[in-house]
Amino acid sequence: MAKKKKHHDEHIDESWLIPYADMLTLLLALFIVLFAMSEIDSQKFKAMASAFKNEFKGGTGIMEEPMTVPTPQSNPVPLVQPDAMSKKEKERMQKAKQELEALEQLEKKINSFIQANNLKASLQTQLTENGLLITIMDNALFDSGSATIKEGSKGIGTKLSELLVTNPPRDIVIAGHTDNVPISTAQFQSNWELSAIRAINFMRILILNPDLKQENLSASGYGEFRPKADNSSPEGRAKNRRVEVLILPNYSLSDN
Repeated sequence: MAKKKKHHDEHIDESWLIPYADMLTLLLALFIVLFAMSEIDSQKFKAMASAFKNEFKGGTGIMEEPMTVPTPQSNPVPLVQPDAMSKKEKERMQKAKQELEALEQLEKKINSFIQANNLKASLQTQLTENGLLITIMDNALFDSGSATIKEGSKGIGTKLSELLVTNPPRDIVIAGHTDNVPISTAQFQSNWELSAIRAINFMRILILNPDLKQENLSASGYGEFRPKADNSSPEGRAKNRRVEVLILPNYSLSDN
């Protein structure tokens, strides 16, 4: 009697699935890392997820599941509250406005003095971003080539010293300027010395007023190096020979 042949079930070799699954896992991990390092919007992400799903059909649809993408950590920066910032801004602008108004009032007083004493040709005022500038032509104070204030001109300094007393006090800078005509005497070797001594001597008149705090005053000389006009004409040179008194604001006027 013939023996029956044993039937052996055929088994499909599925060992290739293991490296294939590993490859998919690695690809997925790589994609997540790349995604975390890039900037991408939600629409692009959905499109890419759909493309991966179609490519790897038969998977679990992991790309459609919500996932948390790591975001780079940074040191937290303390933020200024908008209300607090706005309040600071308003306070600064208010102080700048008050400072501007105070200097405008001071300019009016000085202009009244100029007009009352017929000094328009010798004194001018100008309100600038740097403060209130008073310009005094040199012939109103000095003889040519001299730094000694003329006896009849000392009253200009005396009256200005009274007007310059403010509350709160403000810093005052006196600057001497000359034309470009060289000078070389026993007293002044150059225009530097002439301009500086003129500024100092005018400052000495101002500080005779005990109500004007000396620590708020300073003097400097610029020689011929900061001209207001062209030195090629007598009129231009006359404009350049001057003493300037700058009253500095306590708050920046540019914030106004």
